[in-house]
Amino acid sequence: MIIAIDGPAASGKGTLGKRLAAHFGLRHLDTGGISIKPAAGMEEMTMDMGGAGTVAGVMRTLAVRKAKANVVGLVGLVENMPDGRAQRPGDVVRSMKGDTIEVINTDAEGRLVLADVLWYAQQRFKPKDVINLATLTGAIIIALGHENTGVFSNNDDLCNAFLKAAGAEGEGAWRMPMGDAYDQKLKSRIADMMNVGGRDGGAITAAQFLARFIAPETAWCHLDIAGTALLKADSTLAPKGATGWGVMALNRLIRDRYEPR
Repeated sequence: MIIAIDGPAASGKGTLGKRLAAHFGLRHLDTGGISIKPAAGMEEMTMDMGGAGTVAGVMRTLAVRKAKANVVGLVGLVENMPDGRAQRPGDVVRSMKGDTIEVINTDAEGRLVLADVLWYAQQRFKPKDVINLATLTGAIIIALGHENTGVFSNNDDLCNAFLKAAGAEGEGAWRMPMGDAYDQKLKSRIADMMNVGGRDGGAITAAQFLARFIAPETAWCHLDIAGTALLKADSTLAPKGATGWGVMALNRLIRDRYEPR
């Protein structure tokens, strides 16, 4: 699903020159597929539509306030269920980019969806900046708990601008490391990469996987909202349940970075 806002562009900030593309993956219920999740708590995996909820909230906010910015929101709509035709551990799939991916764990399917959506968006819309959100890993909850979203980026300017916006809105966000040593953990014997890199540093290797589908000239941020999309108790910003984390921060980022002064 594609939602576009084409506001009046500022001088030197034309539709293609200063467009932001935001990407989100929606899974109505993520069972894990053949690598099925434990039954206890599986009902909470409806939270995996958290990224899609955020993009809907952001795009609605921009439309309601008639934002003068060029923003494209994309949502990958999928299910991850056991089935006779479901993908299996050991399968090798080819991405839209053309890279081959060895499926080690079918519960790491969100990154496969995001990879194609990221590549599609760059090829079609030629954005200057790309931000994706996903409830991508349980590992980010181990690292940061439920107080902060994990922020991964290839561009200090974009990353710092987002962190500033999140801080101003009171939405917790913390930058995480990336690097070649983490990327090497994705090496596959039979494909260009594996879809997981092991338990240690799992949130980082997931980000490294996505980074392989970002063009070198594109500024990019990946926001792992697994710990902040759904809370089991009331917080300062939201009641118990879905939080809509990121709507306020992204709205402020777009206002400050992409709209004419």
